[in-house]
This record gives sequence, structure tokens and C-alpha cells, in this order.
Amino acid sequence: MNALDRDMAGAALLHYGDGEYTVLKPGAYVACAMSGQRLPLDSLRYWSVERQEPYAGAREALQRMVVPMRPS
Repeated sequence: MNALDRDMAGAALLHYGDGEYTVLKPGAYVACAMSGQRLPLDSLRYWSVERQEPYAGAREALQRMVVPMRPS
């Protein structure tokens, strides 16, 4: 696969770590776990390492902290 084969307009798949994330599937955005808002990767600042999900901002991240996790 080369750069021309990638769907850079679609959703990216990321692995969220402490203070950084790794791109598993290239794309232009990720969707906020709370609002569904599309977040360009260059503006992504909030995510949960434990839940492996992104948030649009501090408000959404805080709201998610009070929502119980679903059992796996």
C-alpha cells in the first residue's frame, strides 16, 4: 500500500496512549465518543486511554467520566 491507496478523507483509527496517540488506520478525523462531532486529528486534545475513545473537549471528557463503562 502506498500513500495514494489510503482513504485520507474518512475516519482514522487510533490507539490512545498517555499524552500521545498512534495512527492505526490513516484518516482525516475521529468522532467524539459523546457528541459524534468529527474532530480533525490536528485538533484532537482529549481522549481516554482506558476507554480508547476521543472527546471534542474538556466538557465531553468530564461528562464521560461520570457515565459508567459498559462491561466488556
